[in-house]
Amino acid sequence: MKQRIALLGSTGSIGIQTLDIVRENPGLFEITTLTAHRNWERLARQAVEFDADSVVIADERQYDALRQALDGTPIKVYAGEEALRQVVQSGQVDVVVNALVGYAGLMPTVAAVEAGKKVALANKETLVAGGCYVMPLAARHKAPIVPIDSEHSAIFQCLTGEKSPVRRLIVTCSGGAFRDRSREELAHVTVEQALKHPQWRMGDKITIDSATLVNKGFEVIEAHWLFGVPAERISVLIHPQSIVHSMVEFGDGAIKAQLGSPDMRTPIAYALSFPQRLDRPVAPFSFA
Repeated sequence: MKQRIALLGSTGSIGIQTLDIVRENPGLFEITTLTAHRNWERLARQAVEFDADSVVIADERQYDALRQALDGTPIKVYAGEEALRQVVQSGQVDVVVNALVGYAGLMPTVAAVEAGKKVALANKETLVAGGCYVMPLAARHKAPIVPIDSEHSAIFQCLTGEKSPVRRLIVTCSGGAFRDRSREELAHVTVEQALKHPQWRMGDKITIDSATLVNKGFEVIEAHWLFGVPAERISVLIHPQSIVHSMVEFGDGAIKAQLGSPDMRTPIAYALSFPQRLDRPVAPFSFA
């Protein structure tokens, strides 16, 4: 039976890569709902390609253009925050992929959790702003939250099957665009330089947050709420190669790490298919 997916933020980086996974596995996944903030052109193209049941454009000023673009198709067109809340709670949805940017991602996560949906979470602000509310709510509604962020996916994978106490979480950090700059050089950097991340292809906001390392602070907060580990037992390690995505140290001193090429489609695929793994068309990793 196919998993029916509501993809929030389908026109952004994580959304586009999520659709790559759906393309690879048409027998496992189907798109029921796609949403975007204001990019109605790309949203319309995606909706037609994936034969979506419905679309939501958050910016209500773009509603007419989107509706006209999809005129003549059976795709239902909605706009605004209330529509977003309703589609994630639909009985036609099994899993909600939250790839929204910023605080806007909190409300749809809460709505999905209240409906008992599985949430594949790429929106950090859900837990940075609302972790103390969202995680107990998810426990009450038995709604699984599976992280998509590469670091948290790595920790999640390292903890799967473990029953032993955790001594420490080790969150790795690429260092962002300015990791090799001196303090003096940082006084003269530009926005364009900040947007040139050395490893990852991401949206503008998260790329800037990576360059300033603000993003890593968010990830420590996110890890605390996801895994119930206090901040003093969460370490951050700069690892420019971005091969070790994160690690977990256990009470006996053993450390487990999840490794792989820097490709966000790997944690996206794992979040969608958990507890199974997908057989994906990727080249074998070479340690040499």
